[in-house]
Amino acid sequence: MKYLVSLHTARLPDCIGNKALNLHRLWKKKFNIPKTYICTWNAHLDYQRLGNAVIDSLSKELEQSLTPGRSYAVRSSANLEDSGDRSFAGQFTSLLNVCGVEQISQAIQSIWDAAQTEGVQVYLQRGIQPADRLLMAVIVQEMVEPLFSGVSFSRNPITGQVETIVEAVRGEGTQLVQSGITPMRWVSRWGALLEKPEGEQLTTGVIEQIVLQTNRIAHNLKRDIDLEWVYDGQALYWVQLRDITALMEGDVYNNQIAREMTPGPIKPLVWSTTVPIHTHQWLRILNELVGDSHIQAERLVKAFHYHAYYNMGQFGRVFASLGMPSDSLERMMGMLPPGVSRPKFMPGLSMLPKVPRVIGFILDKLLFGPRAERDYNILQQEMRAFSGSLAASTLPSHLLERVDQIVHLQGKISYNTILSILLMQIYNALLRVYLKRHGVDPGQFALTDQWEQLQAFDPNLQLADLHARFQVLDPQLRVRLSQGDLQALDQEAGLSEFRQQFYQFLDRFGHMSDSTVDFTSKPWRESPELILRLISEFTSRKAQYTKKIGLQELKRRGIGFLYLNLIYQRARQFRLYREMYSSLYTYTLMLLRDHFRAFGERLVDEGLLPNWEDIFLLYREELNNRVNGNDDGKDFGALVAKRKVEMECSRNALIPDVIYGDAIPPLIPANADKLIGTPTSRGYYAGRVKVVRGLSDFPKLEPGDVLVIPYSDVGWTPLFAKAGAVIAESGGILSHSSIIAREYNIPAVVSVKDAMKLPEGALVEVDGYKGLVYLKEGCEPASFTEEGVIHASSAGR
Repeated sequence: MKYLVSLHTARLPDCIGNKALNLHRLWKKKFNIPKTYICTWNAHLDYQRLGNAVIDSLSKELEQSLTPGRSYAVRSSANLEDSGDRSFAGQFTSLLNVCGVEQISQAIQSIWDAAQTEGVQVYLQRGIQPADRLLMAVIVQEMVEPLFSGVSFSRNPITGQVETIVEAVRGEGTQLVQSGITPMRWVSRWGALLEKPEGEQLTTGVIEQIVLQTNRIAHNLKRDIDLEWVYDGQALYWVQLRDITALMEGDVYNNQIAREMTPGPIKPLVWSTTVPIHTHQWLRILNELVGDSHIQAERLVKAFHYHAYYNMGQFGRVFASLGMPSDSLERMMGMLPPGVSRPKFMPGLSMLPKVPRVIGFILDKLLFGPRAERDYNILQQEMRAFSGSLAASTLPSHLLERVDQIVHLQGKISYNTILSILLMQIYNALLRVYLKRHGVDPGQFALTDQWEQLQAFDPNLQLADLHARFQVLDPQLRVRLSQGDLQALDQEAGLSEFRQQFYQFLDRFGHMSDSTVDFTSKPWRESPELILRLISEFTSRKAQYTKKIGLQELKRRGIGFLYLNLIYQRARQFRLYREMYSSLYTYTLMLLRDHFRAFGERLVDEGLLPNWEDIFLLYREELNNRVNGNDDGKDFGALVAKRKVEMECSRNALIPDVIYGDAIPPLIPANADKLIGTPTSRGYYAGRVKVVRGLSDFPKLEPGDVLVIPYSDVGWTPLFAKAGAVIAESGGILSHSSIIAREYNIPAVVSVKDAMKLPEGALVEVDGYKGLVYLKEGCEPASFTEEGVIHASSAGR
């Protein structure tokens, strides 16, 4: 054999092309592929020199190898195809159901001829590839009678998320690329099918097998891949394999954890003062655990439209280095759908160098309790040193020096707070597992009931006591106090004991506010009249007492009871530490508020701000520049006014839970109309709709327009060079419009129902990460950032 080689052999020549090479890798890993031959590119080179003599020779080889009466698929396998960032989608001919040596020879010749077309030459030039570098081998593969055909991806090619995507159509898979068919679609993540099509025709068992084998192939090849498969009703066959090119790596930002602590927009002064504290303490703990995590503190958390997002990509790399799933933090924080299992610890070789450090970390944290108690008293004394009123003569520079000292103190408190919470969760989890294993409902176990030391941190008990004292006061005094009359409280002789108890309460709990992580929230001590009203209206609702199971009632002996007693004591201990340190941290926030208030009042006196609270809309660096004389006469009033508008827009907009990469998503009004589709090329874009139904509509597309089409094939490619984004009414990830949009680096959303009904010229925002199209007629295509207004069209390009 001179030109034709069987794929099913251990060693193959180098002249078979990328598609054939990938198929051979599948065969070597013992995955099921149809019987396949490769016509090497030597035949194409000789054909260019010798002409039909090569066809005659090739036909004889085909006759010796092919099974009479069988149909074959004839596909290209060029050296440049399916490599780098160029797919050559639609550029080369693929022929199915070809039967007979003469027809197969002609099919091979047609693929060779297609490699010389003007369209391919232009495509090569756009990819900065010389035409003479293109070498064309051809695959000749036995046809499988397809009941269903489709594609699968070992990783989401748009977002980079670790999830498996499967798309399928009934019959031949060419419909996925060429015929504008919208495929059925499944998404598998965390071992569960999180997305399924309505009226699915393929059984779940077949889909699970496709997912399983896709992941197994990716694991064996040690890279992320997309595959084409065929199912004949009995067996699953793999017919093509490609690397997922231009895969998005790294940064995936999630708002869910941050939203638990700060649900709304974060003001600039909070963001620039306290957020870095938590970031550096998380980083400190991670570095203690694994050594240098190579995480940049400034990339661990980021603000989008004044909302905080944690960088799950950064955390994921640390967990992966420990042999755990990269999404372990999401699993531990309860951010997964119901039924998804907890992360499994599967250490690999990369874990071995870290074992001594991890063991040292565990041993150190086993001794954390005594340190936490000692540190609490020390930190409490340091904190009290910053209490008390600030002199009116205190210079702004001295105020900021004290702020830095408080922030340093906050860092130490935050470190112990985070560790207390993490250790509390670990011991609680161990206790729950033990109780369930021994048939005890954890909810019926008395862990903290009637615990006086813990109750000291609960304001409700003292509010109930103050309310009882309020009830026995003179009726006329009760009326005045219920109206928040502070003058009566301070001056009436009959209120001396109540007054003393009231101010003791404010001293103990006056640092509390609506938000325990935001110093812009007004603390209770700044609203004593409201606390008076709260006491007068307080209702103590005693829950119906249900006898719970105590530790001693669990009749366990020996080592089992010793283990239970240990985790019981630790769970209680760290619950108390969490309350202790959370209270300390909240108190330091009030101290920061006091100092920034004094600074804000100085700015008001200078005529730079209309109200002292406007200082919260400035960044810490801007205050530093003001003190150091480096602010270049910045108009703080105008800056504050602009940021108030931005934050209000952000508050009333749709804020995504997840953001992929650093591109700023468009700010979408909460009441915006939207269409939903499948994201197939990432990015954000805002522009005017141009609906194109066919060739006659081509001229109306202007550069930067959003191209709306029913589907596309290779003939539509020239439009993509002008479009800012693509919306298609049909198609999937491997449809032609999707592939070309990815190559042109423009957002694309396909399978958008009624996309062709979008009004001509309508303003839309295209979200190529989520598969959403927002109709924004009457609005400007702009998005707000922390520093000002940007055009969304520049955010995702």
